[in-house]
Amino acid sequence: MSQDTRRVGDRGQVTIPKWIREQEDIHGGDEVIVEREDGKIVIRKPNGVDHEELAKAYKDNAEQARELNEEWEGASREANDYL
Repeated sequence: MSQDTRRVGDRGQVTIPKWIREQEDIHGGDEVIVEREDGKIVIRKPNGVDHEELAKAYKDNAEQARELNEEWEGASREANDYL
């Protein structure tokens, strides 16, 4: 594992070494994830899937489907009663 020592600037900024940016295909304007992991600070590229966001979307979709189903059932009962 290669390493580089970097100084943190007054605003908390750290430059990712060029050799790492090249190896990881990181360019200016790209997003990276900064997190703590087992007592270490880890900077990594997003894997393209935010599982929490995906789970929330599925939950929201399921809730909308449930509400729509309830509306259709009510409308169907009303129609049957009317006929």
